[in-house]
Amino acid sequence: MKRKIQLTEDPYLRPYLDLIESRKKKTEQTRDQLTQGKMSLSDFASAHEYYGLHLRDDGWVFREWAPNARKIYLIGDFSGWACREEFSLSRLNDQGDWEITFPADRLNDHDLYRLRIFWDGGEGDRIPAYARRVVKDEDSGIFNAQVWLSTYHWQNPDFENRHPFLKIYEAHVGMSSEEGRIASYDDFRLNVLPRIEKAGYNTIQLMAVQEHPYYASFGYHVANFFAPSSRFGTPQQLKRLIDEAHQRNIAVIIDLVHSHSVKNEVEGLSKFDGTEYQYFHGGSRGYHVAWDSRCFDYGKIPVLHFLLSNTRYWLDEFNVDGFRFDGITSMLYLHHGVGYTFTSYDDYFNHHVDTDAYVYLSLANEVIHQVKSTAVTIAEDISGMPGLAYPNDQGGAGFDYRQAMGVSDYWFKMLKDMRDEDWNMDGLWHELTNKRPEESTISYVECHDQSLVGGKTLIFELADKEMYTDMIRSTRNIIIERAVALHKMARLATFATAFGGYLNFMGNEFGHPEWVDFPREGNNWSYHYSRRQWSLRDDQQLIYYALGEFDRDMMQLEDRELHGSFPEPLYRHNDDKVLAFRRGRYMVILNFHPQRSLEDYPIPAWTPGKFKLLLDTDQPVYNGFNRIEPDQEYFTLEGDHPYIQVYLPNRCGLVLEYQG
Repeated sequence: MKRKIQLTEDPYLRPYLDLIESRKKKTEQTRDQLTQGKMSLSDFASAHEYYGLHLRDDGWVFREWAPNARKIYLIGDFSGWACREEFSLSRLNDQGDWEITFPADRLNDHDLYRLRIFWDGGEGDRIPAYARRVVKDEDSGIFNAQVWLSTYHWQNPDFENRHPFLKIYEAHVGMSSEEGRIASYDDFRLNVLPRIEKAGYNTIQLMAVQEHPYYASFGYHVANFFAPSSRFGTPQQLKRLIDEAHQRNIAVIIDLVHSHSVKNEVEGLSKFDGTEYQYFHGGSRGYHVAWDSRCFDYGKIPVLHFLLSNTRYWLDEFNVDGFRFDGITSMLYLHHGVGYTFTSYDDYFNHHVDTDAYVYLSLANEVIHQVKSTAVTIAEDISGMPGLAYPNDQGGAGFDYRQAMGVSDYWFKMLKDMRDEDWNMDGLWHELTNKRPEESTISYVECHDQSLVGGKTLIFELADKEMYTDMIRSTRNIIIERAVALHKMARLATFATAFGGYLNFMGNEFGHPEWVDFPREGNNWSYHYSRRQWSLRDDQQLIYYALGEFDRDMMQLEDRELHGSFPEPLYRHNDDKVLAFRRGRYMVILNFHPQRSLEDYPIPAWTPGKFKLLLDTDQPVYNGFNRIEPDQEYFTLEGDHPYIQVYLPNRCGLVLEYQG
């Protein structure tokens, strides 16, 4: 379990304690400013219950924040899309709040609507910032907000995520069908959710949930932060998906994109009231050139109100179990981490850090955990900033986990840049375990990033064109044999050293081929690479089936408390390419050598006794060579220290359990 360590115990952080303390103090001051000592921070984070469209007992009320506006009309089906005085908003205060009320019969369920905002020198149509339902007209391509009155009755309203180790299945609803189309929430619930349960994962990380105009953005150019993407179905269908996942004891977290927003003006928040700087920074700082998007101003109270309320909204309305915060490196640094190499602790504590963004992340974690104590938060940060997964009261950002992005980078670097004969076990062990033990991490071999256009899945990187002809189990191909063996070993090494959680992108557990490419003009709007070929996993004649079986059995190891302690090294040998380590009462042994099998190979044990083989990557069911007898037992021998002798075939991994 994670040991509580004070920041002062880390000698590398001591030179920066004053700065860490100043971040903590600014967080406290900002919290006080937001709550005025009259409410909790989670109570403050309820802007979505004030702004936007709401049906009350006495009729409709709609409110919007637009400080630069001079006139605002609600327009839609009910007004003939014209500006009519009866749907003109009134300015409430100097802060820029606007309001309109009207009888319940003036709007109907499913009516489309938007705002027409006038400002000095201009006007424009806008989708309300707090719209909870946004739909696209497929003929015109136009997005509008939609009145949505349907309710959902939860079957598992009190589900709590109690999984001590997260086994995360990163998934995209739209590309989850084998057919060349956009799949729905119902498709995913009926066809993919049972697969995830059977595969042994206990957490789903849903991508692209917040509404985004451009499908090929993978959901990372969000326009409507409070609206679940309608291209996959209705809010009720998303709720039913989450509800059924909970019924299966599977937690659901979503990708939360608060690091930037689309620069679209009608669909998004850019120049919402005619100014560049309402939600975002003005001038060049408000534009993310590399991402072609807008950058939030985390120092503005209304922006904090909007974003903090957004975290609460998804917890309250959709009963999600937490968030993976996307792209926070871009938030944390004024240079966005673009082209910047982080080589020392000085890089985390200097004038390049956006303290306002750090404060926002700290407050967001506080809100989330106040609203739902079992919710989990994950920081996607490539910089390695220390303290992100420290508690708020220590000056940390309060995340529960951080992603170990360097592990994936190292696997692909070894595969691309090094001969197998030159792999270094010391370097591999360092990368697998180079984590602050007090900050829980999510490890992975590959997520969706590696297989986006221009990249490849791990198996495709290893096998390339041979995948198109030689993935039948009855055939033997030396390139495929290497690819399959290393695919299993990389996953076993990463899973078995993970401390906090492990992640896999949908389909990669069985070696999904090729890459991911959404329909776009450059590929003639093809869905060929924007789908998942589940039939490959189901065909017992194919190696994909064998890889899926291995991954499923590997997932069962966690149920045996494999991850109850930090990994401890037992043995490393660079020439033999052997790596062995301990996790609690389990021993993991890996032989990465491309040719050399080792007989009666001595591996140190931490105590005398008997060890039993639990998992062997070389089993025939996993498309191995059956060189190790299943279920065999190993008894320690006495030397300077107790040890066991094992037969280690080349490119093979073993998991043993100590049995006394």
